[in-house]
Amino acid sequence: MPTRLLLVTASPRGEASESLRLAGALVDAFRDAGGGEVDVLDLFADPLPAFAADETRAKMAVIGGEAPTGAAAVAWEEVLALGARVAAADALVLAAPMWNATVPWPLKLFIDTLTQPGVAFGFDPEAGYQGLLGGRRAVVLATSAVYAPGVPPAFGIDFHVPYLEHWLQMCGFGPIDVVRLQPAWPGDPSLDAHREAALAQAAALGRELGRAPAAAAAAAGGLG
Repeated sequence: MPTRLLLVTASPRGEASESLRLAGALVDAFRDAGGGEVDVLDLFADPLPAFAADETRAKMAVIGGEAPTGAAAVAWEEVLALGARVAAADALVLAAPMWNATVPWPLKLFIDTLTQPGVAFGFDPEAGYQGLLGGRRAVVLATSAVYAPGVPPAFGIDFHVPYLEHWLQMCGFGPIDVVRLQPAWPGDPSLDAHREAALAQAAALGRELGRAPAAAAAAAGGLG
């Protein structure tokens, strides 16, 4: 059974986006290698509803062992629908530019919507969080204009990739691969070489995912 990808994109820049360019290279290679369905969730073109009062009431009801009611129940169904969309994939790909040292706001909203009890995690008072989305790989396509690993703080601090890696691990994803195109400043004389290397890495991961057998999503848990 072919592998299924969920590609979550968090850039509004279209063809000018470096993260979307990396995503395109990965998806093209995935398809060329015989991969299956690619479900694309464009967080700017198809924004999620705010995780607000009704959603919070639903979450707290579930944590308390109760069923959400009224508007909270409707909001919770939307949360479960997003969880089912993620659970249906064998691999999650995040096209994630850095904004102000961390992730763009619609990607944070995606994370806050998905990361719910019985959907992405369980919790044990002694053992802590237990991910419910195991059995799925993850790829982070990380770009930034100025920040690069090892630069002085005046050029940025990375609350971006470490945060995404922590969140993915908490939810049970693994292994997790990171492709970095950092920095991607237009005036950087080494940008073309860095871009080509990142595109090649993204394509190699796409080919690997396309050749991999699909995981048994039903055996990976989630969506209680």
